[in-house]
Amino acid sequence: MAEVMEKQEQAGIPEAPAAGTAVQEAPAKKSLRQKWKDMPRRKRRRIIRWTIILLILIAAAVVLGRVFGGDKGEAQKEIIRDEVRYGSITAKVEGNGLTRAKSSEVITMTTAGTVMDVLVNEGDVVTQGTPLFVIDSPAAQNAVQQARNNVEGFRKKLSQAEKDIAGLNLAPTYPGKLMETVTLNPGDEVTKGQKLAVLADDTRMRLTQYYSYAYAGELWVGQTVDVSVPALMTTIPGTIEAVHMVSRIPPEGSQLFSAEILLSNEGALTAEMAASATVTINGETVYPYEPGKLEYYRTGDLCSTVNGTVISSSLVDYLQVSAGQVLVQVDGEQSESELFTIQKDLEEAQKELETAQKNLDNCNAVAPIDGTVIGLTIQPGDEIQANTTIVTISDTSVITVAATVDERNVSYVKAGMMVELEQWDKQAMGMVESVSLASTVNNGVATYPLTISVDNADGSVQVNSYISYSLIASQNDNCLILPIQCVRTTMLEDGSDVYVVFVEGDRPENAVEVMVNEEIPKGFWAVPVEIGIQDNYNIEIKSGVEEGTTVFTQIQSDYAWG
Repeated sequence: MAEVMEKQEQAGIPEAPAAGTAVQEAPAKKSLRQKWKDMPRRKRRRIIRWTIILLILIAAAVVLGRVFGGDKGEAQKEIIRDEVRYGSITAKVEGNGLTRAKSSEVITMTTAGTVMDVLVNEGDVVTQGTPLFVIDSPAAQNAVQQARNNVEGFRKKLSQAEKDIAGLNLAPTYPGKLMETVTLNPGDEVTKGQKLAVLADDTRMRLTQYYSYAYAGELWVGQTVDVSVPALMTTIPGTIEAVHMVSRIPPEGSQLFSAEILLSNEGALTAEMAASATVTINGETVYPYEPGKLEYYRTGDLCSTVNGTVISSSLVDYLQVSAGQVLVQVDGEQSESELFTIQKDLEEAQKELETAQKNLDNCNAVAPIDGTVIGLTIQPGDEIQANTTIVTISDTSVITVAATVDERNVSYVKAGMMVELEQWDKQAMGMVESVSLASTVNNGVATYPLTISVDNADGSVQVNSYISYSLIASQNDNCLILPIQCVRTTMLEDGSDVYVVFVEGDRPENAVEVMVNEEIPKGFWAVPVEIGIQDNYNIEIKSGVEEGTTVFTQIQSDYAWG
């Protein structure tokens, strides 16, 4: 027993109380809640205040650590990959366009007038030729007359200018002999109307003879006569061209009439040669009262019809010339300019006449097309001013929408494609009518205008309003695709641009060295690819990589905070 008690003492085990001895009860411990309740209120408030301050400081330290890197751990980078796969892709063109009536005509009065009657109401559906209104406008009538006078005046000027401009190459209109020529050298100036030579038509000669009234009625036009030319000691046949029953009284007191005689000239005859013509009447030779003198058949002046500088001239006295032979060449730049100006003035005058006549016609206007009356602005008794728009007739049975398509998809959009349209929750279908080849570049992107035609026979589509459109520009149901982020536009070492994807694995044979402005993980190689159509998420890969190829998409970084 003593050994047991000794061991207990050594082990620190308290000695058990002796039997019958009373055991003193230990005081009970207080809980934290009880201690908090027993604590003075002022002390409790101080503890709460300091606790809040401590929490704020801890939160601020965490934030500052993240901002300034005090507690930042190493960034955990995750490489995002994608795989080339077969799929379908549809490229759509979407946007808004403005609706217009395919056919619309505006009637405007360009002169003042008084509205006498209005025969339609706004909103009426009319057919071509339906009377619309009546306006009294004396100014419109005067404008038409004035415009007609202007057109006629310019036509006369143009006709004369065209005749004058022909004088750039001065040529006679009939054959003959030059006389009284002006010496012209290249570089000399000539003026319009300047006389340059006299042209005498000596291919035939004219002779006037007087005969006694005793032979009146015995000479007639076309009758053959014999013309004696003493200087040549020969007789040449002639023909009576005209008979004039004048009354010439010579000193002897007889009465004479005249006859004009023509004879051909083989080259030996000239003006002022004496000659006389005898006529055989009933076997008797009838002589003229006296010999006459030969005259050229006709004589005229050759004049310049333009102002200009002489280029060449072949004017020589007594030169025998033919009709149309160019004698003088003139540089008529000024005259050509004048002709051009007159032509332009005539065109403008004709346009003014058309406008004035249309305005006069509009005084008793009829509907120019089938359509709906829009914007009627007049009523009987109104005094309208010049250039007032009266009414618009719009054919809303067919509507056009002005839209655009970007350079990526323009080659796929063709006339005849169907287009989905939506306006204020109303659906409609349209068709691509045309695609323009004239592009507009904004922010480096070229867009091409396209026109959409819409059948609006039921009037469900509102004109002069915006409408949303959507058309499938291109579609491929079985092609290689990748997310758009996988394809990059970059530059080769030679400076040329190329589309590439970064392929994972060993370096492919078609890998290239490129310049990029982003971090590309090791083990990925730039491979050129040919792209096709794309939608909002994916892009078609036509060549460069095969199905199942793993490519780099992007790097995603996560941070661990200490």
